[in-house]
Amino acid sequence: MACLELAVVPRLGQRVVEPALGLGVPRWTTDPEMDLRFHLRRHQLPARGGWPELMDGLSQFYMSPLDRARSPWEALLVEGLPRGRALYALKMHHAVTDGLGVMQHLARILAPERQNDVPGGPRPAHLQTPPMSPYEALVAQARADLGRVTGEVGRLGSAGLRSLAAPFSTAGAVSRYVSSLGRVLAPPAAENSALLVERGLTLRLAAVDVPFDRLRAAAKAAGGSVNDAFLAALLGGYRLFHERSGAPIPEAVPTAMPISLRRSADPEGGNRIASARFAGPMAETDVARRVERIRAIVSEVREEPAVDVIGLFAPLLGRMPGALAAILAGPMTKGNDLHASNVPGLQGDHYLAGARVERFYGYGPLGGGASLITLVSHGSTACIGVGLDTAAFADSDLYLQCLVDGFTEVLDLAPGTATPTLRG
Repeated sequence: MACLELAVVPRLGQRVVEPALGLGVPRWTTDPEMDLRFHLRRHQLPARGGWPELMDGLSQFYMSPLDRARSPWEALLVEGLPRGRALYALKMHHAVTDGLGVMQHLARILAPERQNDVPGGPRPAHLQTPPMSPYEALVAQARADLGRVTGEVGRLGSAGLRSLAAPFSTAGAVSRYVSSLGRVLAPPAAENSALLVERGLTLRLAAVDVPFDRLRAAAKAAGGSVNDAFLAALLGGYRLFHERSGAPIPEAVPTAMPISLRRSADPEGGNRIASARFAGPMAETDVARRVERIRAIVSEVREEPAVDVIGLFAPLLGRMPGALAAILAGPMTKGNDLHASNVPGLQGDHYLAGARVERFYGYGPLGGGASLITLVSHGSTACIGVGLDTAAFADSDLYLQCLVDGFTEVLDLAPGTATPTLRG
């Protein structure tokens, strides 16, 4: 299986090399010492083990740092689940790809039929590049920068003549962008919850299965999208957690959500996301009204001209020492009480080594936030991957029940009998 992944996703056979003296952007190069023994793990659940034991092992797997000297990914096969099931976990550094990129890769790796273990369709060209030393990376960076500067001078020469002919139009666009930049970089107009203020080193993972058709019907009943209903359920769970913990309920909490900038013509893989931050209306008890408010807020942040500010300044951040770049970019994630992500999943049946894939769950780093909760749609199920900082959620069992009840609140907007199921 891993050999197939390397053939279909050549990036997994590469590692990152940083230019000498830290001057420049890290570059991809072929890993001359690629050895799958350092990327693959196998685990057997103990007798009568189930979802709690599975999630406990997964949390340790995802929290273990990747080896920076090797290609930044690892895979784990967990056997011994009830009814002969198994789990295949894939951990990648975000430098490899984003959520939609992972789905593109999986569409190539997984087979459409049980007897067809090797997916069909064209495969991308192999990304074979000569191994590169830090000093060679520095030279390559200097050449790339020189070419970029030369190109920009030529482009600005012709663009400058055009802008002289329409100064007010250009000035207006600049003014709008600067105004948007101020809104995007400013922290959300919401206070952090006193109940979730602590941060620690332990991650708890869980999963919730939600009937996708009912979630979509509930969203439609409230005039929103599936993403709006998803966020409304998460914020409802937060409100219930505060209420049942006897804590003050903030009007809103700082919330972050990635926005995909990927276009159909973009190559597979890579990172094409922007991070949107906003005040999530947590105290709103009217569920339909909560969906409506979230729809308005998310629509507004999606349209911000400066929404991709991190992508714009990525080349500059990449040339800074890692510690300084973290100081500048860190506030975009560390001040958030809730991180939420919605990734469209694959349609139809898919098979891995002859076994049908029943669920896709997405997990990621908390980035200093209290939680990261990800929805991946798969067939009739919205698969909700839950990651919690256990210092922020001292009573994580209570919170997970509140999360289920938050989804139930939203699902009740539409008729039906299917209910959420908590795992782990």
